[in-house]
Amino acid sequence: MVANGTPLDEIASALVAETQELGDVSEMLTTPDQAGLLTTLTQLISARRAVEIGTFTGFSALAIARGLPADGQLICLDASEEWTAIGRRYWERAGVSNKIELRIGDGHALAAELDGSFDLAFVDADKPGYIDYFEKLLPLIRPNGVLLFDNTLAGGRVADPDGPSDRKEFNAHIAKDERVDVTILGIGDGLTLVRKK
Repeated sequence: MVANGTPLDEIASALVAETQELGDVSEMLTTPDQAGLLTTLTQLISARRAVEIGTFTGFSALAIARGLPADGQLICLDASEEWTAIGRRYWERAGVSNKIELRIGDGHALAAELDGSFDLAFVDADKPGYIDYFEKLLPLIRPNGVLLFDNTLAGGRVADPDGPSDRKEFNAHIAKDERVDVTILGIGDGLTLVRKK
């Protein structure tokens, strides 16, 4: 899939390589196929304003920002100055830092402070908090806007009786919500695409 998709450029590849040098924590990195999808979806829905919860080293933010127009805005919410500092360097190199506003703090508190309308949201943060993030973000998303939630299949473990209950509860919660259409994609660790009606 990755080999036959749009390849990562030098900047994105360098960011992935530096993140992988962090060791085990690098498993939080968005996969290259997801990054490609984020850029494409941002462009497809003509997103001008987006929000990301859980930025880590900034790879997914780079992908979204590249899909935004020159005057687009991406608000990134994350708890770590250390990890996001890595992303800031690569956003500068890619020429997209002017589109990105980084807010550091508790994701739930920061999400509650968001205002205005958004076209796209990407959530890759604390999994037990996904339902709360969904409920906070949905009113801010325009009709036909998109929300994406990462790691929703937990590598297939959601099918196990003893699989992660937080993902199971989230998947069930949004599946019955009549305000949205839901599609779970089997890329990465499971990526849920939600369209607001």
